[in-house]
Amino acid sequence: MDIQTVGIIGAGTMGNGIAQACAVSGVKVVMVDISQAAVDKGLATVSGSLDRLIKKEKLTEAQKTAALGLIQGSTNYDDLKAAQLVIEAATENHELKRKILKQVDALLAPEVIIASNTSSISITQLAADTSRADRFIGMHFFNPVPMMALVELIRGYLTSDATHDAVKALALKLGKQPITVKNAPGFVVNRILVPMINEAFFVLAEGLATPEDIDAGMKLGCNHPIGPLALADMIGLDVCLAVMEVYLEEFGDSKYRPCPLLKEMVAAGQLGRKTGRGVYGY
Repeated sequence: MDIQTVGIIGAGTMGNGIAQACAVSGVKVVMVDISQAAVDKGLATVSGSLDRLIKKEKLTEAQKTAALGLIQGSTNYDDLKAAQLVIEAATENHELKRKILKQVDALLAPEVIIASNTSSISITQLAADTSRADRFIGMHFFNPVPMMALVELIRGYLTSDATHDAVKALALKLGKQPITVKNAPGFVVNRILVPMINEAFFVLAEGLATPEDIDAGMKLGCNHPIGPLALADMIGLDVCLAVMEVYLEEFGDSKYRPCPLLKEMVAAGQLGRKTGRGVYGY
């Protein structure tokens, strides 16, 4: 299948980032959200992001105009019928995603592929809420989407080779570097990353080093661009905690127990950048 038009459900951070990546690569986009205000905000975010690329001389005004011309904002799910692939990029909430997927599945032609941008929810479970489990796949982009090269392609239990190959071809067309992953909690990147962050909180709680030195150690010793504690602040401590709790429940292995300090900070409302205070102050 040649994917020429992509539908995106959700105009937030991930949705508008995916829209930008598609449009800059010449792929038509229908970006849908529940309100016109949300759609307008998403389009404005894309426009601002493209302006920054122009200032860095990575894009021309003509290319910006062409990219924006390929993005159709809408509040009407019927407009998704033009797409060969629809990517659900709603908030990381299982029940919300199930509701959206059931609605979209009933609307789209049988041959249309549906992908979820989930970072933690079972692709097999989400696929089961549709009538097209063979044409359902996880397509986990990383934030910020226009800058991050990686896309995890997560195969559900019934995902077909044709579906995987079509979505992989699109990812490559967008200039991304896809990796193929089996369905499991956290997939690959977050399965490794979040327990590392959790361990950094154990190191901090034990007083082995200051936050600054822990982060400096991982940056200088492991060549990480950002330390694990600063990254936790960026992701959100509540998100990190929620992921660890899912791992503990799903795997039943005590090595995934959340650090008590992480739990305490979340209980105190110190969630990171979004609240102005986490491990560090903002």
